[in-house]
Amino acid sequence: MDSKDASRAETGRRPDEEWDWPSSSLLGGLGQAERDRLLTLGARMRYPAERVLIREGDETDFVLILLDGLVKVTGRADDGRDALLAVRVGGDVVGELAAVDGQPRSATVTACGPVLARSVTRVDFLACTRREPRIAHALHQTVVAKLRAATTHRVTFTGCDAATRVARVLHHLAMTYGDPVGAGAEIRWPITQPELATLAGASEPSVQKALRGLKKAGVVTPGYRSIRVDDLDRLSEIAYPER
Repeated sequence: MDSKDASRAETGRRPDEEWDWPSSSLLGGLGQAERDRLLTLGARMRYPAERVLIREGDETDFVLILLDGLVKVTGRADDGRDALLAVRVGGDVVGELAAVDGQPRSATVTACGPVLARSVTRVDFLACTRREPRIAHALHQTVVAKLRAATTHRVTFTGCDAATRVARVLHHLAMTYGDPVGAGAEIRWPITQPELATLAGASEPSVQKALRGLKKAGVVTPGYRSIRVDDLDRLSEIAYPER
């Protein structure tokens, strides 16, 4: 067994050459030469599920370049609840805002399963972006994409009832992060009903009612901290009836 096979057997993750980073991510949007240079920075780190990688309010400034796995980004709401702000996958970068402006962390980042990443100091990361204009441009594009996504999220939810907002959140999560299963997809990473409520801008009772309706219609099957979408086409019709 060679080193790559041993790594696969030990972690269950894919070897480097099989990583299929999304084109919208920092790594996925770079050319091979720039990607290789970026991946020489820092140290490779493995994190277990549920590990807090970055904590809101901390005055740390390292950057994590996600190679494999999935993390959730949360922020503390005024009522004390943790609001789910975003999900990031392999190919994405997290912690870049603190690296750029030197301010305390604006959110908490938690591993939703085993995560492999490169941890890069602020000094090394900024030096790289100064030396490599294409990497700097790709970083700017990812930041802008995140801002656009946040704006679209707000606009899309304006004027919708709670059930429609829940359906739209589930459809987005299934299409973006779900694993295809038959006519649907499974969202395997742990998502709680309070987190779903914050994403949908709805109360927990409203989320529970919406999930019951979707389950009765044979569209979704809620599980313990996971959700399976049984019929993506039908979920799309419910989420976007005007299409």
